[in-house]
Amino acid sequence: MSQIFGEIVKVDIKKAWNHEQYDFTPWLADDENITKLAEALGFELEVEDIEVAVGPYSADILAQSSSSNKCVVIENQFGKTNHDHLGKLLTYGAFLDAGVVIWIAETFTEEHQKALDWLNDHTTKDLEFYGVAIELWKIDQSRPAVRFNVISRPNEIVKKASAAKEAADLTEVKQLQLSFWKQFKERLLERKVVASAQTPRPQYWFDVALGKTGVNLSLIVDTHGSRIGIRVYISNKVADQLLEALDKDKQAIEQEIGQSLQWNPSPENRDKIIGLFRNVDLEDTQQWAQYIDWMVEYTDLFLKAFGPRVRYLNLKS
Repeated sequence: MSQIFGEIVKVDIKKAWNHEQYDFTPWLADDENITKLAEALGFELEVEDIEVAVGPYSADILAQSSSSNKCVVIENQFGKTNHDHLGKLLTYGAFLDAGVVIWIAETFTEEHQKALDWLNDHTTKDLEFYGVAIELWKIDQSRPAVRFNVISRPNEIVKKASAAKEAADLTEVKQLQLSFWKQFKERLLERKVVASAQTPRPQYWFDVALGKTGVNLSLIVDTHGSRIGIRVYISNKVADQLLEALDKDKQAIEQEIGQSLQWNPSPENRDKIIGLFRNVDLEDTQQWAQYIDWMVEYTDLFLKAFGPRVRYLNLKS
């Protein structure tokens, strides 16, 4: 019987990138590729700069986590992890006041993986350390595919204990927001609208990546205005270009979503939004399932309508 299955083969990453600094780092900083890393980690990343000076050295990538607004430092390394890069990682994180530190390498030694785990277990909840193995795989003679394998991340048990203590100190409104977003995330993943989602926080918004730096979906729970909504949130640096480009496709977008949207309802604001909102009674928790179903449905429709359009726009810097 002839062989009907291909063989999965691991590929040397230098087949794709000759040099870590000049090839891999610029590749990773590209919107499409940083989104792949973000999906593996479970939170959105927005690149701010590469090769950021820290004394006589430079941090490979400086980014921001849109979900937590934390500064993110990414250190890339070809080959096996070593003490030199661990030291640089901590130095860059301290100098740049990072809340999230990500170490990407081909292979993690047991001691370096344990070092990251130890840092996660013995630092505050405001600091997060991640170890990510970069891998290339192919089937027979196919083109290689990239895989980001997260081998170390903050301890969920420790995080939950810290979150439980934090929740006990929250105001009634913050407790409502946190509870709502926990249920929303559960339904969002259950319906497989996205592969991963941010950790719910006691705040009025919940972000979902759109695959482009400077723009994301932002769900809201407005307790003061008694409404919920979903917005394409466009940061000031790309607002004029992006809003103009999307406005040209307004009719098609609204047909795909099945609703008339609010386009830039607050023109005085530097950041721009395109949104859909619904008046609700958030104190009536028995209606939450209905509200969450509505938000999940339109998250899916917004992703399908705006995602491809946003990703393939070439924005001038």
